[in-house]
Amino acid sequence: MKTIPINQLLPGMFVQNVTKQTGKIKIKNQGWVKTQTGIDKLIKAGILEVEIDPDKTIVDPSTEHTCDEIIDDTPKQRDPWLTANSVEQEMHKANRLYTEAKQLQSKAFTDIKAGNTIDIAPFKELANGFIDSVFRNQDALACITRMREKDTYLLEHSINVSILISIFAKHLGFEKDLIEELATGALLHDIGKIQIPDEILNKPGKLTEQEYKVIQDHALFSKQILEKAGLTGIAVDIAGFHHERLDGSGYPFGKPANEINQYVRMASIVDVYDALTAERVYKAGMEPIKAFKILKDGCPDSFDGELLTKFIQCIGIHPVGTLVKLSSQKVGLVTKSNPASPLKPQVKTFYHAKHARYTEVQDIDLAHSRNQDALEGAVKPADFNIDLIRFFKHSILP
Repeated sequence: MKTIPINQLLPGMFVQNVTKQTGKIKIKNQGWVKTQTGIDKLIKAGILEVEIDPDKTIVDPSTEHTCDEIIDDTPKQRDPWLTANSVEQEMHKANRLYTEAKQLQSKAFTDIKAGNTIDIAPFKELANGFIDSVFRNQDALACITRMREKDTYLLEHSINVSILISIFAKHLGFEKDLIEELATGALLHDIGKIQIPDEILNKPGKLTEQEYKVIQDHALFSKQILEKAGLTGIAVDIAGFHHERLDGSGYPFGKPANEINQYVRMASIVDVYDALTAERVYKAGMEPIKAFKILKDGCPDSFDGELLTKFIQCIGIHPVGTLVKLSSQKVGLVTKSNPASPLKPQVKTFYHAKHARYTEVQDIDLAHSRNQDALEGAVKPADFNIDLIRFFKHSILP
């Protein structure tokens, strides 16, 4: 074999491989260069250097198969808002995935309590299910993450972080293999909490200094559990380091900013966002916009400001699944974000605040020119005595 610059390539030479280029071009197959036109095509595609087999050079290449055809493998810019399914089409699949995820998490907790090593394969499979759903229509799973149940936080939190980081990574244009690692790590990032005593983990009041030190160990336990199960790389980093902060004040290792990679920085933002907006037995969930403010106040000491801005752009000021009130006093759920005009999402209304009664379900696109309604802001189900979980399951799920 011999490597030559593209300007030395001649008709009749057998091209084995592309060795140097400016893009990510692949030749469709190995073969003889048939004409100068074929060579010009390779040059135009950014090929700088090729590997040839001198022993296969022929005088008349016209009768042989050639490598004139090329495949442009350069990544195309994806539209992060592109959907293949409607929310209604995707919702049933998304709900089934979420149910399976809670069952899998519960089994993993049982296995760890019994001293067994967890099986990582089902978590990777589930992560891929999330990713496929997110690419079909991210709003379905995003909506489900907002339908919290107070007594299932430990199960739902990791699932929600996995879904949200998948949506975030898709928005940033990551490839699916990388998103799988992020989603798997997020699904398992709090698995070490199963080794924290329940009286500390579920304590409604303020933790003592000693109790806080105990609960900090969960990140280290998560890292150890995943390493024991054979997981490595980004997923383990997310589990072990998601509580590290850029100024070195985080735990369990107090890592400085230069030791905290982009993926862990993403996970720390999503982890805190979901925790702040979660309904707990002892506290109400915070409105997303207030959670964003707290995260912004933590920049740049704790969180990466540039990534936070992209995360907010990704899920919207009023994320899908947020309960909102309109100027008409109608109350409904945000069912689709509007990146071009974040204050004008699509809303599914089902309640009238002034009359305090349920209404016929109606889909309202606030961006529509003929629609005079406006979004007043996010509200809480308790403000209107709304059982949002029940409504969601009976009126939105197909």
